[in-house]
Amino acid sequence: MLAYIDSGVADGATVVTGGPGRPAGAGLDRGFYVRPTVFADVDNGMRIAQEEIFGPVVVVIPHDGDEDAVRIANDSPYGLGGGVWTADRERGLAVARAVRTGTFSVNGAARSISAPFGGVKGSGIGREYGPVGLGAFTEYKSIGV
Repeated sequence: MLAYIDSGVADGATVVTGGPGRPAGAGLDRGFYVRPTVFADVDNGMRIAQEEIFGPVVVVIPHDGDEDAVRIANDSPYGLGGGVWTADRERGLAVARAVRTGTFSVNGAARSISAPFGGVKGSGIGREYGPVGLGAFTEYKSIGV
């Protein structure tokens, strides 16, 4: 996480909150903790915008409407998950259909355990959970008579 934060700073992104270091208090000054960090002034070509960061690091990239937002979101070699918040449900669903990810939420909707989970592009292949996920543990056989 610290390497990602350092990379963002080196590439010219602005730390809005957080930054390198551990959070203060509650025994978090030692161990595997890092301050939640939000970056602004991020270019989509920066490492912090292009890679999957599995930690408390978020980038904010402005866009010029839904089509541009989808273009930015899809301009990544990864596609594990995404989400959008909107007052217009149909608009949110249109964006969800256009963004290339394995999972997507509209307005923070929880993912069902019976729904398949997995990524696209560099985020992996295959699915877990639900009937689709069970296929990985099934040997199919066709018999013609």
